[in-house]
Amino acid sequence: MEFKLEDIEETFNGEIVSKISSNEYLIKIQDKEHHLQILDINSRGMEFVLDNHYHNVNYLENQTGEMKIVLDGVSLTINKNSKLDKIVYKSSGGADAGSAQKNLKSQIPGKVVSIEVKVGDKIKKDDVVCVLESMKMQVSVKSHKDGEVKNLKIKEGNSVNKNDILAEIE
Repeated sequence: MEFKLEDIEETFNGEIVSKISSNEYLIKIQDKEHHLQILDINSRGMEFVLDNHYHNVNYLENQTGEMKIVLDGVSLTINKNSKLDKIVYKSSGGADAGSAQKNLKSQIPGKVVSIEVKVGDKIKKDDVVCVLESMKMQVSVKSHKDGEVKNLKIKEGNSVNKNDILAEIE
């Protein structure tokens, strides 16, 4: 899994290498192995020992793309998938889709928070078409190509499913 700390450009990769016991793991962070023992874990946080050093984490917010925590008294925001916006963009018709694709589709289920365009608007590739909220996280859905908004299939406040057509752009 990939993590990115707020205000730090470096991305950290972490994985569980093996489970030693019910609460002990061998983990790898940035290609270095560490011993992790979980002492207590619940909905408010966790206590753990990492390489013989005690740590305490309190969860402040946990959303799809990021998590706000206090680790040993220091506030941190962790971007759980630093490429989430690129994944949503590509899956909604961006990047490799080219100009042949007419429909802009939702890659995630969510609620339409706002619509930034109207029928007849001329838009450019990467212009924000709408904003969706999913699991308390807002994601901007961008146009996959230059064109004109021919039809909007969404209304503010309505819910959309994954792969629903949001707009037709020609």
